[in-house]
Order: sequence, then C-alpha cells, then structure tokens
Amino acid sequence: MAPHSRVARALRRNLVVIAGLGTLAYLLLPNVIVTVFSFNKPNGRFNYAWQRFSTDAWTDPCGVADLCGSLSLSLWIALWATVGATVLGTLIAFALARHRFRGRSSVNSLIFLPMAMPEVVMAASLATLFLNTGVSFGFWTVLIAHITFCLSFVVTAVKARVMSMDPRLEQAAQDLYATPLQTFLKVTLPIAAPGIAAGALLSFALSFDDFIITNFNSGSTVTFPMYVWGSAQRGTPVQINVIGTAMFAIAVLCVLVAQLAGRRRKRS
Repeated sequence: MAPHSRVARALRRNLVVIAGLGTLAYLLLPNVIVTVFSFNKPNGRFNYAWQRFSTDAWTDPCGVADLCGSLSLSLWIALWATVGATVLGTLIAFALARHRFRGRSSVNSLIFLPMAMPEVVMAASLATLFLNTGVSFGFWTVLIAHITFCLSFVVTAVKARVMSMDPRLEQAAQDLYATPLQTFLKVTLPIAAPGIAAGALLSFALSFDDFIITNFNSGSTVTFPMYVWGSAQRGTPVQINVIGTAMFAIAVLCVLVAQLAGRRRKRS
C-alpha cells in the first residue's frame, strides 16, 4: 500500500479526534494569548504588542486603581446571583417536573425566553422596569437583573436531572417509613445535586462575565467586565491579563478536581 494511502486511511479513521483537537485549540487560543501577554512589559499604555518579558504585573495585580475593587464587586454579585438563581431555579424546576397545574406549559415556554432572546432585549426591558418603578440603579438592580438572567439556565439544568430520576427510589424510601423530609434530604436531593451544581456553576460564570445586562442596569456601579471595556479605550493594563489568566486557571483546576473526584467515586 502506498504511503499516501496509509496516511489518508489514518486521517479518515481519526477524523473526529483531529476535528475535536482542532476545535479545542481554536477555543483555547485566546486564553493562551492572554496568558502570554500577562508577562509582557509594554512601553506605552496599550498591551497589544510584545515588548519584553516581565513578572511585574503578577507581583502587583492590584497595582492599577479600582481594578481589584471592580473584581471584588463582580465576585460578590456573581456569588449572590448564584445563590438566588439556584434556590429559585431549583424550586421552579421541581414544581415543573413533579406537579401538574394550570399554565404549566406556558411557564415551560417562558422559561426558555431569556436563553433564546438577544441579551440586549432583556437588558433594555429590565432597565425600563427599574426606570418606571423609580428604582435607583446600582448594586441591587445589577443583582436582580443577573438573578433574572441566570434563572432559566438553573431551571433547565435541574429540571433535566429531576425528570431523569427513578421515582421507585423515593417510593422505596417511603416504604421504609421515611418521612417526606427525610426522603427529600437523603434520596431526592443527593440525586438532583449534580444538576443543581451544574446550574450554580453556570450561573456564577454567566453573572461574572456579563457586560450587556450590567451596562444597562448598573448606574455608577463598575464591575470587572465594565472596567475592562472602559480601560480598553484609554489603555489596557497588564494586570487585566493577569486576572483573566488566574480566573481561567482556577476554572480549569476546578474541572480537573471534579473529574478526579468522579473517577475515585466510580472506582470505589
């Protein structure tokens, strides 16, 4: 067999793997660039061209005014938005998956609207609501907007998990004289926990990363994405690349820890 024929057969046999690796490399390329430029020492205000290697930004990540303040604010908003959206979304998901009531199909359809409609539409709608009700823009309007935005993602994740549960497990617990509360805490909640955790992690990422909804409803409140957008117009400090690299590394570490924990549970 000719060498080019063997190469063609190998390519056809591993086409899916090659396409997957190529897609992954394409997705990770921006993160690699951000990481590389976090070690740059620019001559001017803009960190767009490589000059020379330096670790100054890593040794002083809060060296730029208001950078860490905006980061802290974004983390707090993301944390509370995650808590609010996860609690409300879990309750809604259980109600939709376990109970029949008038308007259930309409609620199911409305749940998908925030995920289907353009984000700017939801941002403008919430801003109009706050203006008409006389609410001052600030921390609380951003938090309410983020909870509203993240709610649909939590409901979808938890509902999918609840609907896949085997009802015989709960029936078996009730046959063994477990109370409804004991059944929920010891059977239902542990089974639904992966879906709840997935919805919570997705809510945190969406809230921390959001710019459009925050820009419409923030007033004078400046979150980290808004700080990055504003600094891009007058000069991007290297510390922004440092924060982005650190957040990406933390996310990857969390995924690796979850994967290792899952493999250990399967082995045991």
